[in-house]
Amino acid sequence: MIKSAVLFILALICGIAISCSSGNGNEDPPITGERYKVPLGDPFILYYNNMYYAYGTQSDDGIVVYTSSDLKTWEKQPKLALSKDDSYADRWFWAPEIYYIKEKNKFFMYYSADEHICVAVSDSPLGPFKQDEKKPMYEGFGIDNSLFIDDDGKAYISFVRSVDGTGTPGNSIWVAELENDLKTIKTETLTPGLHVTEAWENVWPRVTEAPFIVKHAGKYYMTYSANSYESPLYGVGYAIADSPMGPWIKYEKNPVLQKNDGLQGVGHSAMFTDKEGKLRIVFHAHFSNTSIHPRLMYVKDVTFTSDAIPVMQITGDLITPETIGWSLYQ
Repeated sequence: MIKSAVLFILALICGIAISCSSGNGNEDPPITGERYKVPLGDPFILYYNNMYYAYGTQSDDGIVVYTSSDLKTWEKQPKLALSKDDSYADRWFWAPEIYYIKEKNKFFMYYSADEHICVAVSDSPLGPFKQDEKKPMYEGFGIDNSLFIDDDGKAYISFVRSVDGTGTPGNSIWVAELENDLKTIKTETLTPGLHVTEAWENVWPRVTEAPFIVKHAGKYYMTYSANSYESPLYGVGYAIADSPMGPWIKYEKNPVLQKNDGLQGVGHSAMFTDKEGKLRIVFHAHFSNTSIHPRLMYVKDVTFTSDAIPVMQITGDLITPETIGWSLYQ
């Protein structure tokens, strides 16, 4: 009897030890009910059917997705929106943007993998997103691809290449037209968009990235980020054009976001319209003033002045999205 009890206790101890050490470091800790800031770099928010979906850079295995009904409290979904098994490449899944294309009744995800721009398709905003062909949209270096569809239905892609229009090395933004499949770049239309020209953009290193285009009052507004995302002076500016293809004229009072609201490393923004029809901007910032990772997601408002050429303004109170349960930064 005593021997059996001893064996039982030993088995119990071994079981506990195994259960505590069997994780691979990527498994989610158990839900605790505590609240944590949402750890998403390069965030993007889609509003669809009364629900918000947030995607971003986080997992080594693909693209994660969170859901929310109010922009404040978020739930991480148990499955990846995009798995590396369904994509070109098997590493560096960055900066996803997701759009519902009504004419095709499909959701399109634009993202980069292994520093190549890609597109995948799904029937649901939760995924699974898959590539018809596991190949990039463009053969050379490319990241931060962003879709813009104009009022006439014409589609454009903006993304980052490792050289500007003069041949000078450094991450720079380019724009091109897309075929009707929204997957194929018309390479003959590839046109330089923005590169480093201003002092605030050139702190370290030579980078302009994260393009995103909206249209307002007949003008095209491209937000972009400059400097390395690792720099506390990472920031957001914008430029204006009469066409999605440019030429783009930078706002003279850039940056419009930089070290705001007590944050640093602020950038890689995208815009979306919320359930009330209000234009918002989502972006990430460093975890703290002493740590970069994990980068955290934040939201503010976007407004335009009534000037002849409206000025874009980032306004309103800072929304700090939170998730209930485990945290990557515990």
